[in-house]
Amino acid sequence: MKNTDIILKSKIYNDYLNELEYLERDRFFCRHNYEHFVSVARICYILKLEEDVDVDKDMIYSTALLHDLGRVLEIKEGINHAIASVDLAREILKLTDFSKEEKERILNCIGAHRSKDLAEDEFFNIFYRADKLSRPCFRCPAYKECNWDFNKKNHTINY
Repeated sequence: MKNTDIILKSKIYNDYLNELEYLERDRFFCRHNYEHFVSVARICYILKLEEDVDVDKDMIYSTALLHDLGRVLEIKEGINHAIASVDLAREILKLTDFSKEEKERILNCIGAHRSKDLAEDEFFNIFYRADKLSRPCFRCPAYKECNWDFNKKNHTINY
């Protein structure tokens, strides 16, 4: 996964990831950290295989690493993190060898990752589901205080 490795080794990515993990260090609810990013990637890859979705593993992992990075700007400046993540991802993706079309697909997926509306691109749909499935609600200390609807919470491990 050449492009994923480029992202993981880049200074800009690590600076934002470290800042995000610092800013959310005392967050009671689900955190947006490396563990979450990799969980989303792994679940999305399983869904890709199970449902035969046309998306490359490198693209899945790169998207997952970048999809919530904008939380830094949401916390600091109040900018919607899906929008902020697209802006940050656009800069970081310049370091990669993804084609222009692949970069646009990644950016569009990041921008839509909070929307449950069915998209034409099946990658967006499995990514949305993976993001939600990655949360182990049944083990969360914030379970009772969480604003997720009971039916939306993960009560068992599926992936």
